[in-house]
Amino acid sequence: MGLEPEHESAWRQAAEAAIAYRRGIDARVQRPEAVYREALEAFDAPLADAGQPPDAVVRDLIARSGPGLSGTTGPRFFGWVIGASHPVGVAADWLTAAWGQNAGNHVAAPAAAAAETVAARWLLDLLGLPAQASVGFVTGATMANVVGLAAARGEVLRRAGWDVEADGLFGAPPISVLIGEDAHATVFSALQFLGLGHNRVIRVPTTEQGAMDADAFEAALAACTGPSIVITQAGQINTGAFDPHDRIVPLARARGAWVHVDGAFGLWARACPARAHLGAGIEAADSWATDGHKWLQTPYDCGYAIVRDAEAHRRAMTIAASYLPPVAEGERDPSHYVPELSRRARGFATWAMIRHLGRQGVADMVERHCRLARRMAAALADDPRIAVLNDVVLNQVVVRFGDDDEFTLRVIRRVQEDGTCFAGGANWRGRWVMRLSVIGATTEADADLSVAAIRRTLDAA
Repeated sequence: MGLEPEHESAWRQAAEAAIAYRRGIDARVQRPEAVYREALEAFDAPLADAGQPPDAVVRDLIARSGPGLSGTTGPRFFGWVIGASHPVGVAADWLTAAWGQNAGNHVAAPAAAAAETVAARWLLDLLGLPAQASVGFVTGATMANVVGLAAARGEVLRRAGWDVEADGLFGAPPISVLIGEDAHATVFSALQFLGLGHNRVIRVPTTEQGAMDADAFEAALAACTGPSIVITQAGQINTGAFDPHDRIVPLARARGAWVHVDGAFGLWARACPARAHLGAGIEAADSWATDGHKWLQTPYDCGYAIVRDAEAHRRAMTIAASYLPPVAEGERDPSHYVPELSRRARGFATWAMIRHLGRQGVADMVERHCRLARRMAAALADDPRIAVLNDVVLNQVVVRFGDDDEFTLRVIRRVQEDGTCFAGGANWRGRWVMRLSVIGATTEADADLSVAAIRRTLDAA
């Protein structure tokens, strides 16, 4: 279908609205102005018999959506580890939608497959991971964890003489899964999806900062027999802490265990010389999961499943059918590394963002966010009513107001109502805290303005 004048008009309207939204994001409140109930009322309507003209549909969508939009692309949004969808990535993503390429295979979409091939190579270089590793472009770190652990499951069982891809888990040797007490919830979901269970894992005690205790890990590993998978963390979601990979990985590999790293945002520390020491030893693992829509600032949704053993990766993911073209020497089929056959061409935005930022730009961005997190932590800690509970090694700051859960939650609620900045709450070590995740378009001025707003709100609480 070609582009009719009415469609071109709708596209221009959408582009103008998007530009206006981004131009005004700094000045607007960083929280949604409508709660879910109000947003639902704005959208709710019976199914119409007749369709509406393109212009009217786009205009209607803009009007109904506006109050319910969060300031995630704004400079003072610290609620979760959400990147700011960089304008260059957005431009590439607009083109991706317009081109309408199905990135399922390299014959149907050669440009999409080629962009992925090159972007994957650049990613491995940026993150200091093995050049021979394979990369699957998935929706995010949740699915990247699923893919990495699927490859792990298949390979450790293959070594034990079992073909899980062909025969499933019924009758398979049991797999020991070792994981830190403070691992992210999505890793437990991945284990659930893969039939490995989220309760039958061996939970390894962690330090005060949420990093796996290496001595406790060594003792737990020694008690394991048979196939084993070790899941580590690069960047604990509250504190930013890293598991001690330089100790854990050699111990695990010496026992024949597969090591999978959940590095949704923390893995990007390896792209920054000033922060790379946090991820020492990570390169020796077997698989890694990380996001593009966090620290690389690609638009949603974009994540990367990285596996050292490309053959194990392909065994776990390849979809075969007679109508799908074969892969010749030197070719790469994107669908061999992800669960989906039909999917968005995420390689375009990834290629564009790395091309735009370059090695130095990525390093500078990561270090800037870490520096701003330390700046905010230091300013907040100057107030005797505020306690910073973590070592600010990355971009995460955990603070508590007084020594009372109810008071802390009230301050968080009032900060959100104020709208100058957006910060969320989390339960950490049995206590409610405010968590600040600095990963967007924040400047020093934004950091200082946000700290002032938090302290002003605390005065009123």
